[in-house]
Amino acid sequence: MHIWLGLLLLTPIVLWLLPGDFFDNMGIELCPSKAFFDVECFGCGMTRAVMHFHHFQFTDAIYYNIGVVAIYPGLVVVWVIWVKDAAAKLGLVKGKSVV
Repeated sequence: MHIWLGLLLLTPIVLWLLPGDFFDNMGIELCPSKAFFDVECFGCGMTRAVMHFHHFQFTDAIYYNIGVVAIYPGLVVVWVIWVKDAAAKLGLVKGKSVV
């Protein structure tokens, strides 16, 4: 559980240390829909959009996928719940774990 909490706390820091355009020109096609059928799905560009949103580059983020406006806050909420849950399980904060 200590490792999980450490990784959770370290993830946003690592993403801030990487440049906002880190995932822009990787040259690797990870989306199966795009790779096999050459069709963009609703999630296409979301990794790049989240990375730009994380760096407060909102125009670039929306360019890659406008869904980032809803997805990024959701990711932050899930991250906060996971951190609270891990901290509660380790007895670092008072209260019950969420899960």
